[in-house]
Amino acid sequence: MMGRGWFNTIHSTGERPKVTRALIKRILDYAKPYRPQLIVMLILILISTGLGLVTPLILRDLIDRTLPTKDLKRLLLLTISLILIPVLTGGLSVFQRRLNANIGEGVIYDLRVALFSRLQRMSLNFFKHTKVGELMSRLNNDVVGAQTAISSTITTTITNVIRAAAILVVMFSMEWRLTLASILILPLLILVTKRLANQLRDIAREAMEHNARMNAMMNETLNIGGAILVKLFGRTQVEVDRFEQRAAKVRDIGIRRAVVSVSFFVILGLVGALGTAFIYGLGGYLVIKDAFTIGTIVAFGTYLTSLYSSLEGLANAPVEFATSMVSFERVFEVIDLPQDVPEKIDALELKDSRGKLSFEHVSFKYDDEEGGLSEVRRFGRMDSVRATLSSHETEKPEIEELPADGASQARSVALEDITFQVNPGELIALVGPSGAGKTTLTYLIPRLYDPDSGRVTIDGIDIRELTLESLSNQIGMVTQETYLFHDTIRTNLSYARLDASQEELEQAAKAANIHHFISGLPNGYDTIVGERGYRLSGGEKQRIALARVILKDPRILVLDEATSHLDSESEALIQDALKKVMAGRTSIVIAHRLSTILAADQILVIDRGRIIESGTHAELIAKEGLYANLYHTQFSQSEK
Repeated sequence: MMGRGWFNTIHSTGERPKVTRALIKRILDYAKPYRPQLIVMLILILISTGLGLVTPLILRDLIDRTLPTKDLKRLLLLTISLILIPVLTGGLSVFQRRLNANIGEGVIYDLRVALFSRLQRMSLNFFKHTKVGELMSRLNNDVVGAQTAISSTITTTITNVIRAAAILVVMFSMEWRLTLASILILPLLILVTKRLANQLRDIAREAMEHNARMNAMMNETLNIGGAILVKLFGRTQVEVDRFEQRAAKVRDIGIRRAVVSVSFFVILGLVGALGTAFIYGLGGYLVIKDAFTIGTIVAFGTYLTSLYSSLEGLANAPVEFATSMVSFERVFEVIDLPQDVPEKIDALELKDSRGKLSFEHVSFKYDDEEGGLSEVRRFGRMDSVRATLSSHETEKPEIEELPADGASQARSVALEDITFQVNPGELIALVGPSGAGKTTLTYLIPRLYDPDSGRVTIDGIDIRELTLESLSNQIGMVTQETYLFHDTIRTNLSYARLDASQEELEQAAKAANIHHFISGLPNGYDTIVGERGYRLSGGEKQRIALARVILKDPRILVLDEATSHLDSESEALIQDALKKVMAGRTSIVIAHRLSTILAADQILVIDRGRIIESGTHAELIAKEGLYANLYHTQFSQSEK
């Protein structure tokens, strides 16, 4: 099912991830589309490196030849050269930086699109187990961290390798003894790097986790629903204190990361200074002994500074790359999540559906053990930590809620052996206690979940054989909790059909009894509805949702007909709109009103995930079972 992927399979192999050839190849695959720019950058690096090698040679010539011979013409040429070289190098650096930015931002774009595309294809189960703040952290912080490996670390490493190699060639040509002495410092550089690289990588990983938790909390408490809940319960200070705790962890790990990082570079600098002092001491001795000239030692010292700078960059590359590996781990973790509602490669297109719907021995169980990013093991940590804290907090209404009569609906299996058939154009009413499994049943129709056993068919075709898009096009669903984007009414309605004209929008709105209300707004259809539609009443949101479904014009309609919380006027308008919406369509309705139940061609009574009764209103009343009890205690009262 969900949430393991390749990432968790590595856990058994060791405490730390192995940077394999396959992993490196996968990372470099993101750079393939930018191969032309990378080639141009390589050429610019070679040119810049060549220009950098010229300056010390000019200085040597200036000291050893030009000044002693008092050659003014040569002095002028060398002076002009010393000006032109940095000008040319600066121009090349600007162009190189532009190319690098194009590559880096392109990689960010590619990774974000890959992540977002994968997330869009995840099932509802994934989103019920994963906090939005964690996903935002993956799409922002981790993607940028991963991009650094390609646009910065790899480019810098190539530059330093070329520069160090070129400098060593020139230095060997000048004085091989000093060159050998200068590279004796390399083992010490490698030792320092090895000791600090793993520590910095683990700190970076921990920082990402703390940031993800802080982002998750902000997302929960700063949306309109969270803000209302905090204010209603007077928990403002509690939330501030919680945020302070999480922000403090981000602060503390940031300080620790900064101290370790600067310590790393200070130690590298001291090692480089030790090597430079040694070379100048030995070189000065050779100058005194007339082994070579003052100009040579000056040029050699300049080369040595550049060499150590490149070596320090190469020593730091594993640290930066290891840090980027943390980001790639977190990015690939999402990209590699398996889809528990997959689409077949050769899936069929469902066109001109008749609307015949069948459930054949369908059973379904919510997966509590797996789900998205609920359990993620971070390498370099002693224990398994939770990337999000939502897995143990998420409640499933089909399991946890109690019905009106007090009998518990809690169970391990949400639906068990569900079998029924709806003919084209028929209306099926789903009735039962709260938590019996009605909503879960409707979620299986558009494949928000897939059944564990049995199958759901439309026109005799297993819906798992169909493309998700064509299946969605044939199904319209209005849930009890209406969701609207923080945008205009026009945008929210057009989501059903992106090319809908103004006339079509108005026709759908009139059918849903909402056009008159929209027309009375100052900005009409261009009115902003607010976060989740909170600027509108419950009845207004539901009628906009109905208009959106009407505009979609589906063959199969799935409705949660919840109107108990609405005023009588809104309820009447919605009931009238429902009659128009359901006309001529195959409809499955979670019924809350007797009028809908009486109009149904068939009533399915669900209790504890099973269909225990079915038939018409009169037939079920005659049985004197659960339906008769619900009728006398709930439905008959709602009509009074």
